[in-house]
Amino acid sequence: MKKIYKAHILYTKEPSRFEVIENGYVAVDDDGHVAGVSADLSSLNSEGAKVIDFGDRLLIPAMNDMHVHAPQVRNQGVAMDMELLPWLENYTFPEESKYSDIHYAESMYRRFLHTQWLFGTMRSCVFGTIHTESTRLLMKLYQEAGMGALVGKVAMNRHCPEALCEDVVAAVEGNERLIAEFNQPNALVRPIITPRFVPSCTPELLKACGELASKYHLPVQSHLSENTSEIAWVAELEPESKSYGDAYNRYGLFGQTPTIMAHCVWTDGNELELMKRNNVMVAHCPTSNYNLASGMAPVRTFLENGLRVGLGSDISGGHDLNMFRMLVYAIQVSKMHYQYDRKKHFLTMPEVFWIATKSAGSFFGKVGSFEPGYEFDALVIDDSVLNFDNYTLLERLERFVYLGDDRQILFRFCRGKVVAEPSII
Repeated sequence: MKKIYKAHILYTKEPSRFEVIENGYVAVDDDGHVAGVSADLSSLNSEGAKVIDFGDRLLIPAMNDMHVHAPQVRNQGVAMDMELLPWLENYTFPEESKYSDIHYAESMYRRFLHTQWLFGTMRSCVFGTIHTESTRLLMKLYQEAGMGALVGKVAMNRHCPEALCEDVVAAVEGNERLIAEFNQPNALVRPIITPRFVPSCTPELLKACGELASKYHLPVQSHLSENTSEIAWVAELEPESKSYGDAYNRYGLFGQTPTIMAHCVWTDGNELELMKRNNVMVAHCPTSNYNLASGMAPVRTFLENGLRVGLGSDISGGHDLNMFRMLVYAIQVSKMHYQYDRKKHFLTMPEVFWIATKSAGSFFGKVGSFEPGYEFDALVIDDSVLNFDNYTLLERLERFVYLGDDRQILFRFCRGKVVAEPSII
């Protein structure tokens, strides 16, 4: 049965402004797609529809986390005084090695999904580990929860502990097992090809990843130009490449299929032009970039050059799974960047909201807006505890973004269905 939801509706068709419909209506078809949005119920085809009135609540698109490491959930808020490479060696790799134990993996992955659910993140681009069975478990948990995700079995075979080093044949076989089970058209949970980053993958493994992406028409995710030491290391390992991005490009991992690269803190020049030409998306991870002393990504430059940008929590380099906080952090980082380059104006609330919803959602299809034809990923916000004065609807949303938390999220929808609280046990 078609459903029509009544509430105060706020979303962004474009980055410059919010669409605001006081006491508006969103009609959702049986297949979970938006049929129409209006201030007037009579303008929608409501015959036979069930009308659900959320009263004085806000109805907004759900959040998308475009770069997150699920197996690092235990390390949130730990080792925040290290830079990238020592942090990987001393904390991240030892933790990820534990995921050979499927029982440990289930305990941690359930906790991770529950926290995402709390904060209204309904779609994610997720790194697992090299372990095929643990990665399969993570994908099954997303399926059971009814939350959307592109989940990657991580590929790595050099410059890592022996427990996380997998030969090329095993990496391909493991990926193909997951592809055979999960790569279904229009599925909410699908595989994504995931070389960890160039330093951890030999040319043979990078080539194999590119071939998998091409053969099965799968998207790609990895890390790019996060840290200056990392960039210098890539230049040594891939001397024939013109840039870090070009190293991926030479192996068919840079826009040949839909591609998202995390960080891009130091991306400019030829690398930026290549990203633009190949339509590579940026996952901006502001908390991680600060915590690991990586720098400040030039998001305004990306937007001016027509690059698609989303936001990522990047736990546990980042410390926070609340994507609404990423909107705040992205604005704050851009304000610091503005102090160094006054020609690059800092980001505004409608811009970061659009980045987190419609721009990010484009990686999953038509996700992140309430325009007709979009999948209905949505949150119902009861901000009454924050709304103690005569605030406008835009002020109410801004206050929730800056001050609110999971206690104000009443309902979570993914592809038109209410997503119930996932079990931790």
